[in-house]
Amino acid sequence: VQLQASGGGLVQTGGSLRLSCTGSGFDLNDYNIGWFRQAPEKEREGVASISENDGPAYYAGPVKGRFTISRDRTKNTVDLQMNSLKPEDTAVYWCATVAHPQYLRSAYVHSWGQGTQVTVSS
Repeated sequence: VQLQASGGGLVQTGGSLRLSCTGSGFDLNDYNIGWFRQAPEKEREGVASISENDGPAYYAGPVKGRFTISRDRTKNTVDLQMNSLKPEDTAVYWCATVAHPQYLRSAYVHSWGQGTQVTVSS
């Protein structure tokens, strides 16, 4: 299982970005997918996750109401729509296949993808 995150960039406070997690050679709908991030000098943290086969989504407190995770079956991606971005959202973002998506913990990651940098300027 290989995943690739894309869509990062530089945006001003209050702006939006849409990240995509792409998998090659397999159907992402068969997997729980989580988004994680790590800011400089901070631990990696779970941001959002979505369960396999149209199951529920989960969000970390700091992003609830601002971020939305969703599946695009036509593109075979799991997207993270990020609105009302804040400087504290600045981090490298990764997507991953996870067990127990409700816990948003790195310990439950099966397979990491390559990350994408998100920078929010104040």
